[in-house]
Amino acid sequence: MNIIFAGTPEFARIALQRLLDAGFTVPLVLTQPDRPAGRGMKLQASPVKQCALEHGIAVAQPRSLRLDGKFPEDAAAARDALQAAQADVMVVAAYGLILPQWVLDAMSAAWPPEGAKAPSGSVGARGLGCLNIHASLLPRWRGAAPIHRAIQAGDAETGVTIMQMDAGLDTGAMLLTEKLAITPRDTTASLHDRLAHMGGRLIVEALELAACGGLQPVAQPAQGVTYAHKIEKSESTVDWSLPAEVIGRQIRAFNPFPGASTTLGTETIKLWDYELHSHQSTPDKRYGQILSVDNTGVLVACGEGALRLTSLQRSGGKRLPASEFLRGFPLQPGMVLGAEPPAPAIASTGP
Repeated sequence: MNIIFAGTPEFARIALQRLLDAGFTVPLVLTQPDRPAGRGMKLQASPVKQCALEHGIAVAQPRSLRLDGKFPEDAAAARDALQAAQADVMVVAAYGLILPQWVLDAMSAAWPPEGAKAPSGSVGARGLGCLNIHASLLPRWRGAAPIHRAIQAGDAETGVTIMQMDAGLDTGAMLLTEKLAITPRDTTASLHDRLAHMGGRLIVEALELAACGGLQPVAQPAQGVTYAHKIEKSESTVDWSLPAEVIGRQIRAFNPFPGASTTLGTETIKLWDYELHSHQSTPDKRYGQILSVDNTGVLVACGEGALRLTSLQRSGGKRLPASEFLRGFPLQPGMVLGAEPPAPAIASTGP
């Protein structure tokens, strides 16, 4: 079976490597254009591109796939590459570009491969098309940031869905799903890694079953639909009036990106790890007030309970355990995090 693979970040690279390890032929990879990154802002290839080049796979990096869009020449070149690849199916994982209808139509027409047989009503008989590896249990958390939103919402479990793509946003029929528990200490980084390996394993299983007509698509239920909207940097600021548990989920959900943050005066501090504390609020304590400071962390009052911050980072600095952070940034009990800095004094101009 020949596969066109479309993906960009590490989540997708893991799936591509699993497909190659399983013996599938990948004549073409689609990935995002190289982007400037790092302190020097040098152009860097995506993890998927790096993997493809290591295996001698042709790479296309269109800025858009819309033939009537801003970059029609990119889309036309990608169309020619897709046709030349003569693939049976496209696998999509965190690609970052919307697939227009012409891509869905082209890949649906490619199936089944010559000589393949499949029972009536199976995926093979009705067209495999484009398969997406989605990091949630659809229809919950359709959209761009399912891992972040699952942690932020306090979900007890998530998982991976292998789905057939259609014109909607993650609305296509489901082929395989598998659940995964979210632990109380999971961050987006830790959960991402487990889901990525699960997704790579499931897409291999799905394609092997589809080749012999062993998959039956199931429509997504109409109930339970939620949307995982893209994470914005503006969401990173901690509101200390919220319960400690809610703030803790925010810290874990935004680790590693964009990083939950607070302020002390004009200084921004990122928060990377914490412990829940059962401190009872008192009328003389303000939300965000530092209650105590020691080598174990910085205890901060919240709307309900308190958080002991155990890993912090100041602007331009490194992520540090609290004991090291406090040597260079001596926080004190009574200071209030997240408070508005005082307005600068206006000098008198005289009579």
